[in-house]
Amino acid sequence: MNAATETLHFVRNEQVEAAPPPRLVRGPLAWMRENLFSSIPNALLTLATIYLLYVIVPPVLRFFILDAVWVGVDRDACRAETVGRPVGACWAFVADKINYFIYGSYPIPERWRVDVFFVLLAIGVAWMLWLNAPRRGLGAIYFFVVLPILSVLLLAGFKPLSLPPVQTSLWGGVLVTIVVSAVGIVFSLPFGVLLALGRRSKLPIVRLFSVVFIEFVRGVPLITVLFMANTMLPLFLSEGVTIDRLMRPLVGVALFASAYMAEVVRGGLQAMPKGQYEGAMALGLSYPRMMYFIILPQALRIVIPGIVNTFIGLFKDTTLVAIVGIFDLIRTIEASRVDPNWATPTTSLTGYAFAAVFYFLCCWGMSRYSLGVERRLAAGQKR
Repeated sequence: MNAATETLHFVRNEQVEAAPPPRLVRGPLAWMRENLFSSIPNALLTLATIYLLYVIVPPVLRFFILDAVWVGVDRDACRAETVGRPVGACWAFVADKINYFIYGSYPIPERWRVDVFFVLLAIGVAWMLWLNAPRRGLGAIYFFVVLPILSVLLLAGFKPLSLPPVQTSLWGGVLVTIVVSAVGIVFSLPFGVLLALGRRSKLPIVRLFSVVFIEFVRGVPLITVLFMANTMLPLFLSEGVTIDRLMRPLVGVALFASAYMAEVVRGGLQAMPKGQYEGAMALGLSYPRMMYFIILPQALRIVIPGIVNTFIGLFKDTTLVAIVGIFDLIRTIEASRVDPNWATPTTSLTGYAFAAVFYFLCCWGMSRYSLGVERRLAAGQKR
């Protein structure tokens, strides 16, 4: 008993705080050691990257920010001979042409209609993308039904509402880029889903039509589709019937994006376990209800990265409409950079840099939103 009692003296009866870990296993030094210098090849790559950043970043910052010209009324503000110092980007040129970059040749007294269109589009996009938004069903009706009608009435004109007609040949810049990309994105997803379901259909005619359409459109470049829509589409119409010049590339872009979207959705459908189909059929669900409530929600969640990647590619490919004479953002920059009032060595590069920033911000926003949706939808699957 005495020996057993003595052993109790070695039992700790109060909490002792743990000692902090060594400095080399926590903090910035530990992170750098683990991620940047974990091995000799990683250390060499890290050093090479640092050297490239040292070579590239300072000149870029100096050209686009430090030596840039922000204010001016003509080319003299962006010429080194006039300023008396090295001149970088000519942002004064962008500031002077910004209205043309946004509206194109849209009549100045009617440009408020374009502003209203942008506001209505922003409301529709926010309503659809906000996962906790109230009455999202009404938001879908607004985005897919109300907004297109209001957009056509506003931009093209409607005399009963005292809105004079504006020819689409006067549209340009960011307006055309947003219109073309929005039409392509809105129509490509539902048509892509239908084509993907049609390609997996047991009906031979439906499956054959879907396969031929998808493979034919995916087998040719977008520029070919645009030329066909611009020159061949009017040949299928009755005599005297014409299609608006902007409507032709809109149809071509929508069809092209739908074919690619169909393959993305088909990948999600093929990734679904067979048990999901069997379980839905065991519940007595019809094919449309099975697809709407069980299969498609899961399949689309799987292929969210592919869907967003297709949207981003479509948004950037809208620049090709300039080939068929549509004045998108790139075409307006091309037309503005030859203005003799702004003829400087840095004018063209500055205009293209402005376009690059615009496209980057839009594509980066879509990418970040998709990542947020992925994390939210995958939250219930984390263990």
